[in-house]
Amino acid sequence: MKTINDFNFKDKKALIRVDFNVPLDAEFNVTDTTRLKAAKPTIIKILEDGGAAVLMSHLGRPKGVEDQFSLRHIVKTASEIIGVEVKFVAATVGAEAEAAVAALQPGEVLLLENLRFFAEETKGDLAFSEQLSKLGDVYVNDAFGTAHRAHASTTIVAQFFKDKLAGLVIEAELVNADKVLKGGVKPVTAIMGGAKVSDKILIIEKLLDVADNIIIGGGMSYTFAKAEGGSIGNSLCQNDLLDYVLELEEKAKAKGVKLIFPIDNLLGDAFSNDANTQVVLRGQIPDGWEGFDIGPKTIEHFSNIIKESKTVIWNGPMGVSEIPLYATGTIEVAKAVKEATEGGAFSLIGGGDSAAAINNLGFGDDVSYVSTGGGALLEYMEGKTLPGIAALQDA
Repeated sequence: MKTINDFNFKDKKALIRVDFNVPLDAEFNVTDTTRLKAAKPTIIKILEDGGAAVLMSHLGRPKGVEDQFSLRHIVKTASEIIGVEVKFVAATVGAEAEAAVAALQPGEVLLLENLRFFAEETKGDLAFSEQLSKLGDVYVNDAFGTAHRAHASTTIVAQFFKDKLAGLVIEAELVNADKVLKGGVKPVTAIMGGAKVSDKILIIEKLLDVADNIIIGGGMSYTFAKAEGGSIGNSLCQNDLLDYVLELEEKAKAKGVKLIFPIDNLLGDAFSNDANTQVVLRGQIPDGWEGFDIGPKTIEHFSNIIKESKTVIWNGPMGVSEIPLYATGTIEVAKAVKEATEGGAFSLIGGGDSAAAINNLGFGDDVSYVSTGGGALLEYMEGKTLPGIAALQDA
């Protein structure tokens, strides 16, 4: 797979699939600029070569044309971050878009309107992809967060280009994931959280071949506790996976991998920041109560293991981290990952809530790599073929 470092963009117009799917507040201000900052190095490389950049992205999940999802809302912030005026055209394909591209000069940047204003985008429509292909001389995919989707702009459009290249975000994502997958410096600790075991089955199975420790937190931990005969009250549980998780524990034991569970849990009597709470030992949750976070003994235990690790991958919160009352476990794990990194460990933060926790605490520059694509990273680490990556590999 070629990257943009293998190509000179002088006098070329690069059609770049970026991931500008950023959160906006009620006044349409960008509230998290992580993805805009991530795209900057790829764009700047192309401009410095003497090329022009035509950016395409989706924003949200619009049903047809909806102004609240217009990419025009992010133009000012994108211009400030990239350091170059980002021109905008209120069209995605067709004559208006083609005219805007034709007028583009070397060193300039143009942003097309939201790809998902067209249903053809998510359907991977061939004719729509061909229309997109008219907007550039070379194709660059730098949207790792959508690389697991076979959409028009992420996959199908590539077949219309002789030159198709990975941007610096995609290159960095794959390089950093491989640092874990291809044998990180030991001890290797994987921190798995989130609500459902089913979301993490394949990644946990894969990590059994590379990890020394797999920490299990979040809502998924209660399925393990119940399978072992514990009481979990009203806590989340996937009853259809009780036998499977016991088998997983046996597989881990056979491979010498330690599955590490909470010692205690913080319970609440409501999904609210004003709830009554109590801390109990794992598997001893009374009826009427629900586990919403890991407890203080668990925080200390997990943190010590993380700090002693030389390779750390983290995907998924330790509790209901969007509610401050139940966010302590996730915050303390983030602090432990930061401390491990400061001590020389390699740390990969696997997108989603984990990335939000790291960034919200201001630790984004204190860990080794924060992934821009939670779902895509998981699928890559599970060993699945990502359509957006595969489309670049026959170049």
